[in-house]
Amino acid sequence: MSEVENRPSNFIRNIIDADLDSGKHTAVQTRFPPEPNGYLHIGHAKSICLNFGIAQDYQGLCNLRFDDTNPEKEDIDYVNSIQEDVKWLGFDWSGDVRYSSNYFDQLYAYAKELIEKGLAFVCFLNAEEIREYRGPLNAPGTNSPYRDTSVEENLALFEKMKNGEFKEGECSLRAKIDMASSFICMRDPVLYRVKFAHHHQTADKWCIYPMYDFTHCISDAIEGITHSLCTLEFQDNRRLYDWVIENISIEIEPHQYEFSRLNLEYTVLSKRKLNQLVSENLVNGWDDPRMPTIAAYRRRGYTPASMREFAKRIGVTKMENTVEISVLEACIREDLNDNAPRAMAVLDPIKLVIENYPQGQVEELTVKNHPSDEEQGTRIVPFSRELYIEAEDFREEANKKYKRLVLDKAVRLRGAYVITAVRCDKDEAGNVTTVYCTYNADTLGKNPTDGTKPKGVIHWVSANESVDAEIRLYDRLFTVPNPGAEEDFHTVMNPESLVTIKNAKVEPSLVNAKPEQAFQFERQGYFCLDNKDATAEHLVFNRTVGLRDTWAKIAK
Repeated sequence: MSEVENRPSNFIRNIIDADLDSGKHTAVQTRFPPEPNGYLHIGHAKSICLNFGIAQDYQGLCNLRFDDTNPEKEDIDYVNSIQEDVKWLGFDWSGDVRYSSNYFDQLYAYAKELIEKGLAFVCFLNAEEIREYRGPLNAPGTNSPYRDTSVEENLALFEKMKNGEFKEGECSLRAKIDMASSFICMRDPVLYRVKFAHHHQTADKWCIYPMYDFTHCISDAIEGITHSLCTLEFQDNRRLYDWVIENISIEIEPHQYEFSRLNLEYTVLSKRKLNQLVSENLVNGWDDPRMPTIAAYRRRGYTPASMREFAKRIGVTKMENTVEISVLEACIREDLNDNAPRAMAVLDPIKLVIENYPQGQVEELTVKNHPSDEEQGTRIVPFSRELYIEAEDFREEANKKYKRLVLDKAVRLRGAYVITAVRCDKDEAGNVTTVYCTYNADTLGKNPTDGTKPKGVIHWVSANESVDAEIRLYDRLFTVPNPGAEEDFHTVMNPESLVTIKNAKVEPSLVNAKPEQAFQFERQGYFCLDNKDATAEHLVFNRTVGLRDTWAKIAK
């Protein structure tokens, strides 16, 4: 069964099917319209998968259009990062990248048309006064004293606005709709405001900029968008969307459909709060692997396939809900379990000396890259008299539940021999520094013939041939499922969200790792080479996710 055939349906797809069956539309045209004022987060990934996925499945087109109507908060770096995110997720847009600013001349002309029809006026109330005049939800607002200015005067005033003859905040262009409407967005909303700001696309051509609600619907119409998909927060605004389209002379009348936005446990997706995390240096930039941005997930080792699978599993509905983070983690675990090659890394090393192994000998062992996928091949791992093992993998005494190395007990070294510990050295604090053992030379790839049964399997690296690495253990940024509901999210930040290990030892094959390349470190979890800080001389690996959901145990 193909991915398309296996894709679950949803209410938006049902609408599209009905529109195509009825002949209302003969083709599907969608768009993804981000604001270039920050990095995209996982909620945007859901929208990308929806908009581009629908266009792909219906052999339609999807535009990438930047909603660039607020130049003070926008930056060309955000424009570039958003394009990169879309492509990384596996999608491409129709034609050239589009910008709302491409349509500024047309938008200005449509605003004049509304003035000429007596449906827009220049208002000299300031922002605070406009809010006051709008009134509360349960009572009608009050008309602006400038509402009945003549068409001729409004046209002249709007021209002056365009020419920079008014200061910022001195006036605005407002639609003339209904100050008694039960929907606040219909109480004479602002369409244009004065803003003296350099624009990354139009430079200093304009000093008035259109508002989102005026811009978005007209941009959709200009581009021939058949199904304009947005989150439920814009549901009330659909009335304004439709009002603008109905009152200007534009042929195409697009329709807006709303779906629930993504809410994810242990995460904040508010752009304001994400910006706060960055600006207060609570994280190391927008792509810090603890952030919920697409760039951060990529750097942490999430794959495009896992993100698309997550979007598929959570589905598209009109019901607000919070998705368990374990759903996201399950998607990447399943992907990497199937596709990530195995490797050995020792995060807290102690020395293991095999006393009966020949001095100076280095043996090249052939080890499978994946236990069940022969196509992933094999690699060479050096084996020698002195190895490193995890400190937690050795105890002098232990109960039967402990399946690792214990004095006078046998374990197998992964892909190598069976060993038996005989004694250990300790430092002044009582910490084990070196374990001495013997090995059974006849146990490479087979069990001992004397009936000895190893208690378990532990991983290792050769002491002389291993490579130093920095390991960054990333975890959830917050300690509670809904940090956004806290009065101060600083109080619920996880102090263990990043633990850095400087003295880890990894097998030498990992010097050939590529940025973002994923591995399962045996018995440790899934890791990838950092795409920013790692070099050939300084390997840095980020933990993507553990082998199991340890938070589920804590919750219980």
